[in-house]
Amino acid sequence: MTNVFDDPRITAVGLLYEVHAGLSARFAAQLDEQGLSVVEFEVLTRLARSPGNQLRMTDLAAQTSLSTSGVTRVVDRMERDGLLTRRACPSDRRSSFAVVTAVGMQRLDETLPGHLRIIEQWFTGQLDPQALAALLDGLRRVRDAVHPCATAGSTDTAPEDEIQATDDSARL
Repeated sequence: MTNVFDDPRITAVGLLYEVHAGLSARFAAQLDEQGLSVVEFEVLTRLARSPGNQLRMTDLAAQTSLSTSGVTRVVDRMERDGLLTRRACPSDRRSSFAVVTAVGMQRLDETLPGHLRIIEQWFTGQLDPQALAALLDGLRRVRDAVHPCATAGSTDTAPEDEIQATDDSARL
């Protein structure tokens, strides 16, 4: 008799959960040493990897596992700590951008070497280049299917470009 729980789909998801749990525990401990929560690190990293080191608050919410109100609370706290600031959106008065400050970039610069060591030791270093490339391709496809807004705003025009476009159109 075939055991239904031997299904490779169950194995794949189970392994994904186990890897996530193991890496998450290592990351949380390292980030705690740096005085950052996992969510704060994720926000800083997503902003630092975006054009102009900034994202619209709605795009930041779409890229994270946070609700819009959750992002607002995190950004409020990080703004009080000097890690982020907000900037009005020149093309939409209802929107604002979360922007990494110099202090936030410094904190990220201090945190990143330890984070990268963990990634190399416990994740990417376990795979040869071909396996890593295949894994990245597969993860992107799955991510895009289950979280289609995960890259929202990451290729949008930077606010400086929007300001210039607004100024140019006002002259016409």
